[in-house]
Amino acid sequence: MQPILRVESVHKSFDTTQILKGVSFQIEEGDLVSIIGPSGCGKSTLLRCLNGLETIDSGTIEACGVRMERKPGAPEIPDEIAHRLRRNVGMVFQQYQLFPHKTLIQNVMLAPMVVKGVKLDEAAANAERLLRKVGLYEQRDRYPINLSGGQQQRGAIARALAMAPKIMLYDEPTSALDPGLVDEVLDVMKELDAEGMTQIAVTHEMRFARDASDYIIFMEKGDIVEISDEDEIFTNPKDPRTRQFLRRFA
Repeated sequence: MQPILRVESVHKSFDTTQILKGVSFQIEEGDLVSIIGPSGCGKSTLLRCLNGLETIDSGTIEACGVRMERKPGAPEIPDEIAHRLRRNVGMVFQQYQLFPHKTLIQNVMLAPMVVKGVKLDEAAANAERLLRKVGLYEQRDRYPINLSGGQQQRGAIARALAMAPKIMLYDEPTSALDPGLVDEVLDVMKELDAEGMTQIAVTHEMRFARDASDYIIFMEKGDIVEISDEDEIFTNPKDPRTRQFLRRFA
């Protein structure tokens, strides 16, 4: 089967600090992949590269038929290629970033109307469907300030889904939530997985990573140390760095 996402020898630096050191992996359609590792290891930077929010220094990212390739020292990848990539690769951030002056349903409707030219009635109907999916239909006319953190994050997922992405990326989607609200968001991700949505989550939620992932990527210092299925990496990690990291969650 052709992978829906292929990453090959991706490098990324900020000034003189090397963040990604030749990262390579691929995933197939319908996979739910968790990326774990210590803070500062490059997880979030990798995720931002996957949908063109950060320009890679070199390497190849190919997702949903859109290819970004850059050789060392070559000019930056054109913006239009990153824009094409983002039409297929949605992203949910740690901070919900809903527009505070718009209601929840207006937040979900906005991007399809502006970016894709979807008509008002169609955008509204799709937004209502998605808000039902994430359990927020009754809150559709509320402003973000009147929603809990878990509700705002589920709203952010609905907003990303409104663009009909083929891949969903999550950057620590539960880290800003109170513990009691975490499962609200994780349950939505599990439901999307059951429906066949391809998802990649940077997460510190080891219980979710183990229970829901098809496999797990462990990163340290800008490298992928180990890629393994969810049971093996917790029960029999191959690399001592993986064992050391997971020991704190035992």
